[in-house]
Amino acid sequence: QVQLVESGGGSVQAGGSLRLSCAASGRTISIAAMGWYRQAPGKEREVVALIRPGANFIYGDSVQGRFTISRNKSGNTVYLQMNSLKPEDTAVYYCSLTANFGARYWGQGTQVTVSS
Repeated sequence: QVQLVESGGGSVQAGGSLRLSCAASGRTISIAAMGWYRQAPGKEREVVALIRPGANFIYGDSVQGRFTISRNKSGNTVYLQMNSLKPEDTAVYYCSLTANFGARYWGQGTQVTVSS
C-alpha cells in the first residue's frame, strides 16, 4: 500500500502564496505520475499539476504561469508552489500518485482558502 501525506494548506489573501507538500511512503512502486488535483464545492475534481517521468509537467489551464510543481531527488515528495492566488483557487487540494500498473492513490486532502 502507498500512503500520501499532504501539508501546507491554509488561508491567504488574494495575491498571496502558499506551498503544498506531499510525501509518499509505503510500498515501492514505479510511478507513472504524481501531483495535485483540486475540488471546489459543487465542482468536479480537476487536474492542477502533475509530474511524469522525464520531467514531463502538466498544468491545468487556470493555474498555468502561477503554480509550479517540483519534486525532491528521490522522487517521493512533490511540492506545489502557488503564487498570485485568486479566490477561485479556493478548494480542497488532493495529492495523487498513479502507478505504472494503473492503481491511483490519494491523500486526505488539504484545504486552501483564498479571500478577496
